[in-house]
Amino acid sequence: MSLIFYKYQGTGNDFILLDNRAGQVGQLTRETIAGWCHRRFGIGADGLMLLGSREGYDFTMAYFNADGAPGSMCGNGARCIVRFAADLGLASPKYHFLAPDGDHEAELLPDGGVRLWMTDVEGIRPVGQDSVLDTGSPHYVRFVEDIEQMDVDKEGRSIRHSEPFRTNGINVNFVARRAAEGIFVRTFERGVEAETYSCGTGVTACAIVASGGVPGPHAIDVETLGGKLRVEFDRDGPGRYHNIRLSGPATFVFRGEIEQPAG
Repeated sequence: MSLIFYKYQGTGNDFILLDNRAGQVGQLTRETIAGWCHRRFGIGADGLMLLGSREGYDFTMAYFNADGAPGSMCGNGARCIVRFAADLGLASPKYHFLAPDGDHEAELLPDGGVRLWMTDVEGIRPVGQDSVLDTGSPHYVRFVEDIEQMDVDKEGRSIRHSEPFRTNGINVNFVARRAAEGIFVRTFERGVEAETYSCGTGVTACAIVASGGVPGPHAIDVETLGGKLRVEFDRDGPGRYHNIRLSGPATFVFRGEIEQPAG
């Protein structure tokens, strides 16, 4: 059976999107998803998403990593699926949708970007000089000086496969401070098992750690290999971060048709 797919990207984090509101996609195997995401033998993407329907929501978001396994929350993916929903004609002043980590809201920005409200963060766990926290997906954050020259694949893979992360994996972020409130982030993503151009939940985690636990509202500009994002949030208690917003571009790339394997 042939399926129409859509390719979107948010700061270089790219995704295959399928409209599954009528249930027409059916069951996709891990092998099929991994094949479609393969950059040599498939469409090529960091992940695949299904846009579905459920009463009480504008839409639902199902996310799969590039290796075909079901994924946790993807911030850039969520912003892209919001843009996809709008392009499909699902108009709303503020979208309310169900993602892998629960309910989310998002809105379209005048510049064509998307602002996404992330889940609250409760606590940051220190690991030596580094930090671990969950922003919808688990993240390891390390501040470095030589971020442009470092081998992110090698260093990230070493941490991702170390104890206690070996079994479930973890996304590994390397961060350098920039002028004023800015940071530069490079990320090794589990499921992709390589460096990606950007990671929405990753830059959110890095911005929260970079704030140093200072109470009050924060707005941090983030540079990635794929472009610029902005993370805003409030801290009003020990380790509690809420009203977290991730903003940036979400862009349609192309559409096409692909054959879904039988069975």
